[in-house]
Amino acid sequence: MIELEDVAMSYGGGELLAEMTLKLVPGSFHFLTGPSGAGKTTFMKLCYGELMPTAGRVTLFGADARAMGRDDLALLRRRVGVVHQDCQFLDHLSLAENIALPLAVAGQSVNAGELKQLLGWVGLSARADALPPELSGGERQRAALARAVIQSPDVIIADEPTGNLDWEMSLRLLTLLIELNKMGKTVMIATHDLTLIRSVKAQVQARVLRIQNRRLHLAGADL
Repeated sequence: MIELEDVAMSYGGGELLAEMTLKLVPGSFHFLTGPSGAGKTTFMKLCYGELMPTAGRVTLFGADARAMGRDDLALLRRRVGVVHQDCQFLDHLSLAENIALPLAVAGQSVNAGELKQLLGWVGLSARADALPPELSGGERQRAALARAVIQSPDVIIADEPTGNLDWEMSLRLLTLLIELNKMGKTVMIATHDLTLIRSVKAQVQARVLRIQNRRLHLAGADL
């Protein structure tokens, strides 16, 4: 599905990531940890073709990312839903319109019934007409998740999705991601919160990866 082989990434002459090898198989669940500045966000961008490695190979759904044209790569990236830590919305559009935006950009029609169902799934039915500045942090993150999955991607990548949320809201968001995984979606979540990881590992089989000293390691079972 997504595979990295001996991938390295350098910025300004300095190597940030080295010898990265990973295969994300269908239906798998991964956590990505590591200290601030270790390169977690960069690693995730490599996984969905936002960045190209300075060495090594990234394969997206059977295709070499580096050999693909811009349009073909953009089409493949629709199969990956991304939840950013600092989720951005268009303030003049309603919550429902913001969630449906990926469909509009792709030239696809919006199914009102499916959009309503998606809003209900993330618990935002009553906020469909609200503008982004009126939303709480938890509402924004759940809206970001809904927007990421509206095109029914095969993979969901979430970069510190609970970083600005309280414990109760963090668990609520993680429950939604667990539900997606149980539906067969591949999930990768970057987080600093080891307590959150332990809580989720009690509910789903998850691998915990750690970026340390520029390399990717499999965390021990004692995490």
